[in-house]
Parts: sequence; structure tokens; C-alpha cells
Amino acid sequence: MNRLNPNKLLLSKWTAARPLNREKHFLVTELLRDEEGTVRQVELQAVLTRRTERFAWQTLQDSATWRTGWH
Repeated sequence: MNRLNPNKLLLSKWTAARPLNREKHFLVTELLRDEEGTVRQVELQAVLTRRTERFAWQTLQDSATWRTGWH
């Protein structure tokens, strides 16, 4: 499990453990916060295709799916 501080995820680099459609490397491009300023979701952008995807930041803690940095 990856230990993360959600407030420091912006512009962090991630590698998909099981890439789909040659999309392996991703960059966090946006942090989506609630009314209190708590990070709820992140937006990841695939480096190769520029496709974006939003999901709960806790998903990045699953080391079977995501690895920190670009490998």
C-alpha cells in the first residue's frame, strides 16, 4: 500500500501496474476538493494520449494498481 498525503498529490507522477491501451504513465493534473477544502478526488492525465480520468485519491494507495513515479 502506498502511503500518501492527498494535499501533495498535484503534479505527482504515477505508473499503472497493468497498462491499458499503452497508457502507462500518468500525471495528477487536478485536486478536487469539497466545501471544507478536503481533497476528495484527483484527475489523472495519461501522458501518451492526454486522456483524463477522475477518481477518489485513495485509489492511488493500491500498490497492485498504481506505483509512484514513472517506471
